[in-house]
Amino acid sequence: MKVLLAAVLTAAVLTVPAQALAAPDPLAVPGQSAAMQRDFGLTEQQMQLRLAAETSAAKLLPAAQKAAGAAFGGAWYDAATQKLVVGVVGSARAAAVRATGARVAAVPVAAATLDKQKSAVDKLAGKAVPAAVSGWSTDAKSGSVVINVQAGKRSQAVDAFVAKVAKAGTVTVKEVAAQAPRTFAAGTVGGDPYYVSNIRCSIGFSVYGGYVTAGHCGRSGIVRGWDGSDQGSFRGWSFPGNDYAWVGTGYGWWTVPVVLGWGQVSDQLVRGSWEAPIGSSVCRSGSTTHWHCGSILAKNETVNYGNGQLFYGATKTSVCAEGGDSGGSFITGDQAQGVTSGGWGNCSSGGETWFQPVNEILQAYGLTLHTA
Repeated sequence: MKVLLAAVLTAAVLTVPAQALAAPDPLAVPGQSAAMQRDFGLTEQQMQLRLAAETSAAKLLPAAQKAAGAAFGGAWYDAATQKLVVGVVGSARAAAVRATGARVAAVPVAAATLDKQKSAVDKLAGKAVPAAVSGWSTDAKSGSVVINVQAGKRSQAVDAFVAKVAKAGTVTVKEVAAQAPRTFAAGTVGGDPYYVSNIRCSIGFSVYGGYVTAGHCGRSGIVRGWDGSDQGSFRGWSFPGNDYAWVGTGYGWWTVPVVLGWGQVSDQLVRGSWEAPIGSSVCRSGSTTHWHCGSILAKNETVNYGNGQLFYGATKTSVCAEGGDSGGSFITGDQAQGVTSGGWGNCSSGGETWFQPVNEILQAYGLTLHTA
């Protein structure tokens, strides 16, 4: 008998009382704090306070968004004040939003309007996107769609692209890292989580019947587990456009609600999938670089992986990753956030990574997250 994710629950985990498993207290993930201290340069106490504040912000967001109504202009977490900030158009709904406990910031455009503009940019862009354009996303504070252009690579082709998509509305150009985004699949390397054909990728999160992972890892054939034995097969995958997939398992493998800590931190229990706002901390587990942390930088971003491969609806983070980490888990506290897609850089010199939000995967395939 084998455990999915190659995780073995320790006696300490197995004996956690039911009340503790149900508690939303971020202190339930002390091992995660150790990695966050390393990557954020904060103390244990500072990280525990941050986790508690971020958990509160994430769970406050639905009520604050409802209070804002049609005036909702996006939301983000302010690490300096440890508060959820909600963008509001006009002043009519500001008091109602403040009454929920969130801070209010004036923004020029409603989120729904900005999302429509971003969708229009996606259509205008088509597939012929200049290689120097890393992608684009909405920016609530400026009320525009931000086009990310790699440093030192502005050209007539880029300017022509910007002019074309500007027909959708206000756009701004931002200079970003000179390296182009790429997916993080890798060739076969022995002793890592799962393989299909000559590709190695990482497991994201257990669902009942299997697990979710990155779509660009998907293909026909038997999926093999970390030990090389048959594990299951892809039941569905989508890439480009989306970057999600799920594997149905069998052959004696079963699911557990755990994200591997790789000996760097404790294996992490998964208790849900509350979506963390922009500015929140987030950690990633993958089969190549194991455990690393950073912050959520943007949401609903379109990423240009080149050769007409565009990924829509991505969440951008400051977390590093490398080849073979594709499909791996992004988690904030004990809440699943998404699966690793791609990025630029590495975990020696740093970089940025995008993930596919997990709730979209669950909805697309009608799956249920396995939680503790």
